[in-house]
Amino acid sequence: MANSAPPIEIRTPNPKVEVAWFSALCADDYEFLGVPDGKLRSSYEHCGNIVKTSDRLGYQNILLPSGFVVGQEPLPFAAAMAAQTEQINQLIAVRMGEIHPPMLARHLATIDHIAQGRLTVNIISSDLPGEKVESEKRYARGREVIEILKQCWTQDEIDYQGEFYNLQIPNTDAVKPYQQNGGPLLYFGGISPGAKALCAEHCDVFLMWPETEERLASTMSEMSTLAAGFGRKIDFGLRIHMIVRETEEEARAAADRLISKLDADKGEEIKNRSQDSASAGVQRQDELRAQSENDYIEDHVWSGVGRARSGCGSAIVGDPDQVYRKLQRYIDMGMRAFIFSGYPHVDECELFAKYVLPRLDTTKLNIDQGRLPAETPETPLTFAPRK
Repeated sequence: MANSAPPIEIRTPNPKVEVAWFSALCADDYEFLGVPDGKLRSSYEHCGNIVKTSDRLGYQNILLPSGFVVGQEPLPFAAAMAAQTEQINQLIAVRMGEIHPPMLARHLATIDHIAQGRLTVNIISSDLPGEKVESEKRYARGREVIEILKQCWTQDEIDYQGEFYNLQIPNTDAVKPYQQNGGPLLYFGGISPGAKALCAEHCDVFLMWPETEERLASTMSEMSTLAAGFGRKIDFGLRIHMIVRETEEEARAAADRLISKLDADKGEEIKNRSQDSASAGVQRQDELRAQSENDYIEDHVWSGVGRARSGCGSAIVGDPDQVYRKLQRYIDMGMRAFIFSGYPHVDECELFAKYVLPRLDTTKLNIDQGRLPAETPETPLTFAPRK
C-alpha cells in the first residue's frame, strides 16, 4: 500500500514507524488468559528475557509498565536492562507524583547515560497506590512534574512555583540527561479532557488504546488541533496486542484458545487490580466490546483480551498480509509508533518478528526528532569540565 500524506498535522510526516514490544513487568503474561502460570511470572529473569529477545529481534523500543502488583519496578529494572541490551530503546512508565521531581529527573538522567540515550518516558497520571484523587488534581500534579522535568533538562536552574511543588535549585548539572534538545521524548495516553490538554501542551507522542478506526481518527484530529493551540505538533501511537499466524483460521483459533479457560469472575478480578481499570479509556473499550459480534469491534480487531485485562484490551488478529495491511491503514492515518504485545509475550514477539516486522519501514522517534545525538554529547557525566 502506498503511503500518502497524513490527513492531520503531525510532527513526523515521514511514514516510517517505531515498533515497540512490551515486557510484562506487572503480572501480565499467560498462555491461557486469566490462568496464572508460574513459569510466566513477572520475575527479573522472565521480564529480562522479553526485553533481550525484543532487542535481538530488532524492535526499536519496549514498554516497561508501572503498577502496584507482583512484578518489577520499571526504573531499577530499566537500569539493569540498559547495560544488557545493544540497540533497543526502553519506554519507562513513570507515575507522576511517586518520586520528588528533581530526583525523578536524576533517576532518568542516570538511566539515559547508562543506555547512551536509549530512553523514552511514558507519563502516567493515574492514582498512586492507596490514593483516590479527582482527575483534574491528578493532571494538575502531572503537569507540574513535567514542567519541572523540562526545567531540569533544558535550564541551568530550577525555579518553580506551583500548587504541589515550590522549588528553587540553583544548578541542574546533577540532572542533565544524555539526550539533547529537550531530553527524552515523553509518551502519554488518556482520553479525558484533562489528559488531552496535558498531552497537547507538553508531550511528544499521544498513545491510544484500540478502538475503531473512525474513533481513532476523531481522537487524532482533536489532539492535533489541541496541540496546534499551543503552537505545537505531536505524533501518535497505538498500543495494541498481536495475534499473527500463517493463516487467518489459525490466528482466530489462537485467539479463541487464549480465552478458552477464562472464568468471567476471575477475569474481572485480574482486570480490577490495575490502577487504570475504571479509566475513561477502559470504559470506552468495554462499550465497544459490548456492541460487537464475537468480540470483533471491526475487521481483524478482537477485543477478547479486555475480558481479563485493564488498559489495552484488543488485538489485531490475522495472517501476515492481513496484519500488515491493517498496520498500513493506521500508518496512513498518521500513526508513527506502535506498542505491541501478545500471549505468551516471548512467543508472540518472535512470531511478529518472523512474519511482519521485516516488512515495516522502521525508525526511532528520538533519532528522527534530534534527541539522540550521533556522537557522545557534552554533559557533566561525559566530558564536560568537572566543577
